[in-house]
Amino acid sequence: MNTPVAILLNQKDSSVYSVPTSVTVAEAVYIMNQHHVGCVVVMDTGRMAGIFTERDVMNRVVSCGRTPSMTSISDAMTRNPVTVGPRASVEEVMMLFSLHHCRHIPVLDEEIEPPGVLGIITVGDVNRWILGEYGSATAARRASIGTG
Repeated sequence: MNTPVAILLNQKDSSVYSVPTSVTVAEAVYIMNQHHVGCVVVMDTGRMAGIFTERDVMNRVVSCGRTPSMTSISDAMTRNPVTVGPRASVEEVMMLFSLHHCRHIPVLDEEIEPPGVLGIITVGDVNRWILGEYGSATAARRASIGTG
């Protein structure tokens, strides 16, 4: 569990899709659907202004009766999202998912100004990693006791 999230980022397609603050919700959702992702990073003059997720669509647009093509992404995004650095542990990220009830956490390179987005860690990424670790441990245990 002390594995840094940078390892998980290296095991996946680390493409980060972003939109400027000037787009509408409909435009952001189009990008999300086009790339089969659950979120986009919202950028403003080279800085991360927020994150826009599937939950934001449901909670801040659909449930409020807003029209996606007329709603600014700035009005629907999550401002100041939870973020981590690449050295954060998988265990730390799991606690953040639970504590903040979120499914996507941007990983920032905090050694540059403004901090750059290295990737997005998702609940699914952590689940796949845990299953991989569990599978490896199970195979090793079976091998040590002579069962296959």
